[in-house]
Amino acid sequence: MLSNSKPIVLIPAIDRERARKFYGDVLGLKFRSEDDFAVVFESAGIMIRVTPVRELTPHEFAVLGWEVDNISAAVSGLAKRGVVFERFDFPWMTQDVLGIWTAPNGTQVAWFKDPDGNLLSLATHAD
Repeated sequence: MLSNSKPIVLIPAIDRERARKFYGDVLGLKFRSEDDFAVVFESAGIMIRVTPVRELTPHEFAVLGWEVDNISAAVSGLAKRGVVFERFDFPWMTQDVLGIWTAPNGTQVAWFKDPDGNLLSLATHAD
């Protein structure tokens, strides 16, 4: 029923202005609007609503990710803008110098957090 409907991403944030700067200035998402309920961005035609909340306990898994053509270039570009990529201490997960993990099937993934601790990711999926 919803397979042809465009999704809307909802991201919680404690500090609206800090989130607005991060998603707009640092990540470079296109600003769409702002009202009492959310700061709205767009990424590849998908609406991302950053919604102010009073309390937030971030999840341990990524809540939003982007498919990128060249993960090394994307990670390097975001790092130059101050994004810090996560390092995980799992015996089965070896990350390269940029923080990129290559899965057994060749998919490459790197993770970072927004100012509220929401885990986000970049990925280049193997064919």
